[in-house]
Amino acid sequence: MTVDFIFEGLNQLFPSFAGNDIFLILAMLLPFAGLFGFITIYGFGVIYSELKVSSFIQDKIGPMGQGPGLHAGKWGLLQPVADGLKLFFKEDIIPASADKPLFILAPFLIFIGAFISIIAVPFGEKIIVADMNIGIFYVLGIGSLAVIAVILAGWSSNNKWALYGGMRSAAQIISYEIPAGISLVVVIMLTSSLSMQEIISYQAGGLFNWVIFDNPFMPIAFVIYFISALAETNRTPFDLPESESELVAGFVTEYSGARYALFFLSEYANMFVVSAVAATAFLGGWQSPFSDFLNTPIWSMFWMISKTFFLIFVMIWIRWTVPRLRVDQLMHVCWKVFIPIGLFNIFGVAIWTVLRG
Repeated sequence: MTVDFIFEGLNQLFPSFAGNDIFLILAMLLPFAGLFGFITIYGFGVIYSELKVSSFIQDKIGPMGQGPGLHAGKWGLLQPVADGLKLFFKEDIIPASADKPLFILAPFLIFIGAFISIIAVPFGEKIIVADMNIGIFYVLGIGSLAVIAVILAGWSSNNKWALYGGMRSAAQIISYEIPAGISLVVVIMLTSSLSMQEIISYQAGGLFNWVIFDNPFMPIAFVIYFISALAETNRTPFDLPESESELVAGFVTEYSGARYALFFLSEYANMFVVSAVAATAFLGGWQSPFSDFLNTPIWSMFWMISKTFFLIFVMIWIRWTVPRLRVDQLMHVCWKVFIPIGLFNIFGVAIWTVLRG
C-alpha cells in the first residue's frame, strides 16, 4: 500500500513518466546523483583551495609534488584526493562505551542535512533541483539538522571533550540562527517572497539593483548574516565546538576514518549552502552584474558559482587571519550586538520602504 502511494505521488510529480516506475525512480535519483558528484568534486576543490590559501597567508608553499612514489600531482592537485582516500580506507573505530547506533547515525545525519539543503539552491532560471515557494525557509529549517547531529555525536561518544563540544555547538548554532534569520527577514520584506528564484528576479537589472545596494540598512544585514553563517558552520573565529587547543577535537574526538571525513565534507557543503543563500539574498544570485549582458543560462551558472566561491574564499581567508573568540565573547556578539542591530534593521527597512513607496 505504501509503495503504491509513493508511485502515485511520483506519477503526479512527473506526469510524462506516468506508468513507467523505473523511469520515475531514475527521474528522482539522477538529480541526487548529480548533486552528490558536485559535492564530492567541490569538496576536493575547496580543501585544496584551503591548503593553498592558508599557505600563502602564512608565507608557505603548500602541497606540492612529493617525489617518486608519493607524488601529489602538479602543484599538489592530488593532495586532497590522497587525504580522502587515506581517511576512507582507515580503520573505523567505535569506542566500546559509545552508544553505537547514535554514534553511527550522527555523521550521516549531518551530511544528509547539508546534502538536501543544496536541492533548493538555484544555479539559473531553470537550473534548480526543486524550485520551492518557501526556499529560504526550507534551507534555514534543514540547517537545524546540523545541531541534532553534532549533539548526537558529542553525547553518543561517551567522552567529556566530545560532550563539551556538542553542547557548545548547540548553544552556538541555535543562538546565531536568530541574527541570520533576522537578516533574511529584511530581504523577504523587500522582495515579498520566500522563493529564492523570486528573490533573484527582484534583483534583475544589474549590479545596483542587488538587494545589498537597495538601501543603507542592507549592507549591515549582509555583514550580520555572513558572520552568523561563519558561526553556524563552526568556522574560525567561531570554531569553539572543535577547538583543538581546548577540547582535543571537540565533538569529533572519537571519530576516525570515513565517519570523520563525513563531518568535514559536511562542513564544506554547509559553507557552500550558506554562501549560496548569501549570494541569492544579497548579491543578485545568478543575475549578471551587467543587466542583460552575459545573462544566458551558462553565464547564469557562472555568476552564481563565482559569487558563492568568492564568499567561500572570504571564509577561508578569515579562518587563517582572525584568532578564535572566547565562549563569553561569542555569546556577547550574538545576543548583545547582532540581535539588537538586526531588530533595528527591520524597523529601518520598514520605514524606508514606506517612505520610498
